[in-house]
Amino acid sequence: MGPERCWVIVGTSSGSFVAAMVRGNALDLGTLVGDTHTVEEAETWLSGHIYRRGRPQGLLRWVRRGLLPGMMSPNLSFVLGSPGLYHTSGLEEWVRNSIGSLADSWPSRPTVIPAYDLEARRRIAFGTEGAPDINLASAVAASSAVPFVYEPVRLDGRWYIDGGVASGTSADLVLARSEPLDLLIVIAPLAASDSRPGTRFYEDMFDRAGRTALAAELQRIRDEWPSTDVLVLRPDDRVLARSRPNPMATDAAIPSFLTTLRSMRDELARSANWSVLQRHLAGDDEAAA
Repeated sequence: MGPERCWVIVGTSSGSFVAAMVRGNALDLGTLVGDTHTVEEAETWLSGHIYRRGRPQGLLRWVRRGLLPGMMSPNLSFVLGSPGLYHTSGLEEWVRNSIGSLADSWPSRPTVIPAYDLEARRRIAFGTEGAPDINLASAVAASSAVPFVYEPVRLDGRWYIDGGVASGTSADLVLARSEPLDLLIVIAPLAASDSRPGTRFYEDMFDRAGRTALAAELQRIRDEWPSTDVLVLRPDDRVLARSRPNPMATDAAIPSFLTTLRSMRDELARSANWSVLQRHLAGDDEAAA
């Protein structure tokens, strides 16, 4: 099931980068590490693109849009609009260098990149009708602007942050399609099924929120598209051990990537999942990722 078979792609946060690479036919290890030859070179290369140092600013923005509302109703609102040590220009450059002119336009096949509008306090799905008309590289930057790590991204006079604030998957956005999909594959890295020994304090919090949001989205999909096959891929213990101690660590990127490939291979090979895939691989059905 190659990228050309993915009729709809929804990519949030780091998934937005993956979505751009899939549509640009550039999702491979070379995209991840560039023209490097050692682990140390690869880590330096990644740091240069992921961690472009900025000047933390926007304290008043954070107080107005995050801190005060969060005090009135304690939840993730606390982080909205917070200043960050880094800016997303390196991510935009990475996208442009990887997929060329597509970065300054939009894929011809349905591609959705969710971000979070700070002023409207709601999810914005770039690539859908009614959303601001921006280019793919800018959408990836906005969707990836993790609070406290990156400065919010300003596009056409509005501030945007990581789309994961609203949902780690935004799987329900596929319902905008007029016809049901035959197969939906949901990759949910922040919705692990179980806790693991030695977990960091934030892991269970993120996973509980991720599972709750995903369950609601999947229920909507099953209600509206009862005939659609749905496969949900979650991180196993191997992936969690590699990626969770510091999800933003560049020295964990390559091991996490390779471990995830092995984990997904094993998960897809399970008889229940493989039987579903076989039905679709054997025919000409459309698929979404």
